[in-house]
Amino acid sequence: MRRRDAGLSAARRAARAAVVMPLAFAAGNRVDATVGTYAAFGAFALLLFVDFSGAILDRIRAQVALGVVGAASIALGTAGSSVTWVAVIVTAGVAFSVWFSGVVSSVLAGAATAMLLPYILSTSLPGTAADIPARLAGWGIAVAASVVAVAVLWPAPAREPLRGRVAAACAALADRLRAGSAAGLGLPGGSPDEVAAAAERARAAVTALERDFYGAPYRPTGLSTGARALVRLVDELTWLGEIVSRLTTPRGTPTACKAAFAAGVVLHESADLLSDGGGTERFHAAVADLRAASRAVRREALGDGRPDALDPGFRAQEVGFAVAALAANVELTVAADRRTLWRRILGWQPSGIGSPLYAARERAAAHLEPHSVWLHNSVRVAVALALAVLVARLTGVQHSFWVVLGAMAVLRSNALSTGQTALRGLAGTFAGIVAGGVLVTVLGTRPTAFWVLLPVSVLFAGLAPAVVGFATGQAAFTIAIFLLFNIIEPTGWRVGIVRIEDVAIGCAVSLAVGLLFWPRGAGRALDQALAEAYADSAAYLREAVDFGVTRCDGTVRAAPAPRSHSLRAAAAARRLDDAFRTYLGERGAKPVPLTEVTRLVTGVAGLRLVADAVLDLWAGDPGTATGERGAARRVLQDAGDTVAGWYDALARALAGPGTVPDPLPAGTETAVLLRKAVDRDLREASAATAVRMVWTGGHLDAARRLQRSLVGPARYARGRKLSKTIWSASRDAAHSASAVSQ
Repeated sequence: MRRRDAGLSAARRAARAAVVMPLAFAAGNRVDATVGTYAAFGAFALLLFVDFSGAILDRIRAQVALGVVGAASIALGTAGSSVTWVAVIVTAGVAFSVWFSGVVSSVLAGAATAMLLPYILSTSLPGTAADIPARLAGWGIAVAASVVAVAVLWPAPAREPLRGRVAAACAALADRLRAGSAAGLGLPGGSPDEVAAAAERARAAVTALERDFYGAPYRPTGLSTGARALVRLVDELTWLGEIVSRLTTPRGTPTACKAAFAAGVVLHESADLLSDGGGTERFHAAVADLRAASRAVRREALGDGRPDALDPGFRAQEVGFAVAALAANVELTVAADRRTLWRRILGWQPSGIGSPLYAARERAAAHLEPHSVWLHNSVRVAVALALAVLVARLTGVQHSFWVVLGAMAVLRSNALSTGQTALRGLAGTFAGIVAGGVLVTVLGTRPTAFWVLLPVSVLFAGLAPAVVGFATGQAAFTIAIFLLFNIIEPTGWRVGIVRIEDVAIGCAVSLAVGLLFWPRGAGRALDQALAEAYADSAAYLREAVDFGVTRCDGTVRAAPAPRSHSLRAAAAARRLDDAFRTYLGERGAKPVPLTEVTRLVTGVAGLRLVADAVLDLWAGDPGTATGERGAARRVLQDAGDTVAGWYDALARALAGPGTVPDPLPAGTETAVLLRKAVDRDLREASAATAVRMVWTGGHLDAARRLQRSLVGPARYARGRKLSKTIWSASRDAAHSASAVSQ
């Protein structure tokens, strides 16, 4: 169980439900069967189907908020349940809204089933306004019991899924930078073995962070201000890890070594701050030292007068920019988490981060696009549940609730996996019916025995899906419902036969919707999301280069800041993130290894951050629009167009037609031309602008180097796609030939 249930989270949920659900059911059942039914299913929804994280006060607030949403769902579902067409339309709207809200936060995504369950129960059991008070009373009992359970029954430790990994990655990268700096300055701690060991620890820490972040079906953060700031750190640490992995021991550049050491100190203080072990005074002092060291690097580059001496300065500037951006987000994360309760209630936000409403609107807008996986899933869930309600009403089944719940339980991202899950669900339900039937036959109509077995069955129903499997979970849930309904109204094994009929109808509806909508699953959508993300990020990089270099050449008109391209690239990255997580959660063999897919996904973040670095480099310099810099401008623009064009070609290959291009050469000729073009400026008063032009070329080289790590995974994915297409075409040709011969 410890191996299958890391942290015993499933055991915690199951144990709470085993204690609370029978008590809530007993309290409600003393009033009437309706109150008892809603108390029982409410306890299931609030304790088994959702598990909020964070501080205890945050979990209680989330539990209460879920209770309020559930109460509104019950009232809405009951009000529309008496008229079939109203129930179908409202079900589609509610299901789409609840499922699509998951794009805003993993908290909402993880609570989707719990939010839908009270509505499904209410709309599937026709009632009138007079039934609403009893239903709300049962739900209220479940909410009150769940809040007490979350607070006092085996309370989960406060945890932030990413925070520990982020702090560990910061500390490991800090050690790597400080070891390299010690080697460059000839200080203790900089031996080759120590540098190699520090580099290996840094690589392992960044890999562990990526595994935790990209290995979950939902983004492992919430909508809180601190959580949203924490998400940015993952991309920044991944990019910083790539930069640091390319560093060699500095030679003859004490200033660059000191700047790298200062960056390591900032990372160390950031790790302490995230772990609640550091003070903001030391952190701010370290950031100030890094800024001073970065200025010293720039002064050295400007005062040297030799273009060949700019390389060490660029490496230090590249690391310094990445660490400074990371430190700013660490400060936002910590400031947001240290707000007082009243400041959180009043909506006070640290400077530099938008409100939760703005963030929610931004994420939702990014997915209102035809290729969004989350939009596809939301539409499919809405259609499946609405169709299940319609079929249940038209067929007149006894318990239409199971039809809708069966459809929701087995719905997956493609027709094949939906069918496989449906078969497992039916097999598990049948096994549960057999076991429950044997229990009912042996126990007869003795309610005391049913009450004794009910907590045990609930405990197993909560543990089985995580520890054993989906089918076993269905069987355990069936046994628990067997006992529950035989306490309410003893009907023996017949309740099981009714349930398997209803679940079979729901599974058939889910399979039909899976065939109708998006039958190829998440793989094709992931290809499209990758293509769009690379294309939009390439356009952002091209515009960032134009923004900088046109402001320092008086012969051309200055380009505007690429804000719209930045927003489009960020929106495409969000859609890619969700497509990737859907791909991870999809059952079945993966045609492309996850390590290869992850490399393609993280490559998008690297390309965007290169564009961010170019934009930041020029945002601090308005540009000197005097003199003739046409030659240098044309070299940079040509280089930017070439690099962006390569990523456009990669996007076309990932989307369908086209081949994955070879990596661009290292660009030595471009660098030579650029340095010749700015050689005179480096010795004049306009040297600052010339240095920025050279360093822009350095960032473009970083985008070139990134290509080498993407070609292999892209060709692998493209090859598997082509082989699948050829196999399908051969199969179709064989079928056609057979038909002709017949």
